[in-house]
Amino acid sequence: MKQINGLSIPTSLADVVDPARAALLVYDMQVGIVRQISGGEGVTERCARILQAARKAGFRTAFSRHLSLPKSWMGSFQYRMAMAWQRKADPAEVTPWFLRDNPGTQIVPELAPREDEPVFDKLAMSAFEGTPLEFAMRDCGLNAIILTGIATEIGIEPTARHAADLGIIPIIVTDALGCGHNEAAERSIEALRFAGDALFTTVDELTGLMANCPIA
Repeated sequence: MKQINGLSIPTSLADVVDPARAALLVYDMQVGIVRQISGGEGVTERCARILQAARKAGFRTAFSRHLSLPKSWMGSFQYRMAMAWQRKADPAEVTPWFLRDNPGTQIVPELAPREDEPVFDKLAMSAFEGTPLEFAMRDCGLNAIILTGIATEIGIEPTARHAADLGIIPIIVTDALGCGHNEAAERSIEALRFAGDALFTTVDELTGLMANCPIA
């Protein structure tokens, strides 16, 4: 930790992997998303390891969940995105995949949220857009967010960039992420490394740091 003008400047993982500073976000680990990803079971297992360590160490943990709106509430942008994802030329052929009560919208059972762990529903790719996540973190005095889940190139990158724009340090667990396109995911990680806002870690390193955190 560096000091200047009465400020403490975190420069390493050890400086920020602390329940008083960081929260864990399990990003979009939904039944209908995990089953689309090659290696989804492995990502789930690694997220579960982090989740267990975070709970034991007293980290605040939250989940994000991507929703679809009913067609009566889908606007032109939502139709356009759904057409691209579902490879439909006609908007009438689009099906909302992640309606609120759809089984595919639920978090996978291996990572089931506890009663004291909020689930932030969203329509956008950034977990901060249109959700109370930033408010909740600031209200709890947290300034770093640990990111795990799916998908790197679709949601993790925009969430990490949005976090940095809010002055929240993104911590990316590179081997606890899933993706739909390997090359695109690699480009996302390379771009985030180049930008310099984020810290990067692995499941083993992160859980080791969490195990050494003093229990409040």
